Amino acid sequence: MGTHHYAASVLTAILTVTITATPTTAAPAEPQASAQHHGIRITRIAFDPPGNDLPVTNAKLNGEWIRITNHFHSARKITGWKVRDASGHVYKFGTLKLGAGKSVRLHTGRGTNTKADRYWRLDNYVWNNSGDTAVLKNAAGTVVDRCTYNGAGSATSC
Repeated sequence: MGTHHYAASVLTAILTVTITATPTTAAPAEPQASAQHHGIRITRIAFDPPGNDLPVTNAKLNGEWIRITNHFHSARKITGWKVRDASGHVYKFGTLKLGAGKSVRLHTGRGTNTKADRYWRLDNYVWNNSGDTAVLKNAAGTVVDRCTYNGAGSATSC
């Protein structure tokens, strides 16, 4: 065996031992799973309501929304959580417990808050028709999920 083959064999053996000897860490208290299956995640953004954007009306503003879904098997509080767009618009959830498998839609305009629908109470659009990024942060400020779209269509699934 030549020097190069011997060195490669030793390196392979060292890497194999290093890789197999790496300790595993304990599972986190909250599963860090994909957006499609687990956690509290952004699941859809309706960014371009039907019709012309102008004049801006409350009905058109409320046709623009972001849906957040609880994929856990138990209810979770999202009190103090925030939604932000790329331009810096921020919405902070008041007291809200999201049931297992339930969703809440955050509308841009005005309305009466319920468990299923919340209202940003803004006078202009948040989600850009040409593309934007939504970021969901928990009450501690940790990014939980994000969804970026390129403006194709009028809504996007995340």
